[in-house]
Amino acid sequence: MEDETADSRNKARLAIVELANMISVPMSLNAVVRLNVPDAIWQGGANTPLSAAQILSRVLPSGGGDPENLQRILRMLTSYGVFAENLDSESRERRYSLTDIGKTLVTDADGLSYAPYVLQHHQDALLRAWPLVHEAVLDPTSEPFVKANGEAAYSYYGKKPEMNGLMQKAMSGVSVPFMRAILNNYDVFKGVKRLVDVGGSAGDCLRMILQKHPHVEEGINFDLPEVIAKAPVIPGVSHVGGDMFKSIPGGDAIFMKWILTTWTDDECKLIMENCYKALPVGGKLIACEPVLPKDSDDSHRTRALLEGDIFVMTIYRAKGKHRTDEEFKQLGLSAGFPHFRAFYVDYFYTVLEFQK
Repeated sequence: MEDETADSRNKARLAIVELANMISVPMSLNAVVRLNVPDAIWQGGANTPLSAAQILSRVLPSGGGDPENLQRILRMLTSYGVFAENLDSESRERRYSLTDIGKTLVTDADGLSYAPYVLQHHQDALLRAWPLVHEAVLDPTSEPFVKANGEAAYSYYGKKPEMNGLMQKAMSGVSVPFMRAILNNYDVFKGVKRLVDVGGSAGDCLRMILQKHPHVEEGINFDLPEVIAKAPVIPGVSHVGGDMFKSIPGGDAIFMKWILTTWTDDECKLIMENCYKALPVGGKLIACEPVLPKDSDDSHRTRALLEGDIFVMTIYRAKGKHRTDEEFKQLGLSAGFPHFRAFYVDYFYTVLEFQK
């Protein structure tokens, strides 16, 4: 072992302490969302730098709260780029505004943001699973969520209306910005008249697609019956409940987002085979999934994708996973799709096109 006073050893110890304390980051993010701090600062676009005490006066108008503890949270999240800190030259008071990252947590005109996504990830049932991540190595037949809660995540959500509602809101908040990027840059729905969205949740994606592409005459929002039961009425969209492992409604094209990543290779093959059966010759399966890079590096993109992969392993399927584009191509071939293309539209999601 080298000299403990060496720069490399000092940096190594500092790095491992940071990693060991990393739970402070997501839980502090969860705290500012619960306290409604982003909306309090944003105030319709003002984004005026505010002190912790001023923020508290907006989120707790009747008074109370501890500004010092809030400032501690804001300072830490500032170091991760969520807030910008402004230090008053005279009073030395710290004031905070939102960065581009922080703005993703602001509720927009449609009532959407990434805030529900943060809350959804930190519910009690999910947090109980994280101390058991090592169990996915020891016994990959059952994911840590099942070991912690006694049943699979999707069935657990189905019995908890509040969790199911938060999941739908979280998926809407994530889906809408991504769909805008697709619809404004790629015409993957050209020539499609009947479009099926597998795992479409509340139908937000279909609503946006039909608005952008009026040539799509009919949208089928296909999801579990308990999910479809809460879906709103959308002109041109039919909500159909069912099981994608048994059959999928027919259409000119089938769309899905963040579906394949939560299932094993064999399960993905079955889903894709059912898609193949539901499509005419020349029909397309358009899947939007996180796609892993070939190399492991320390970029934000690589970390976000690899962290998401561990989330899938822990919560949804111990052998569900994020995949490389080559792995997706091979899955498509195994299900009968001879043609494959990948469009890198977004830093997190990739549009994968499988043609029959």
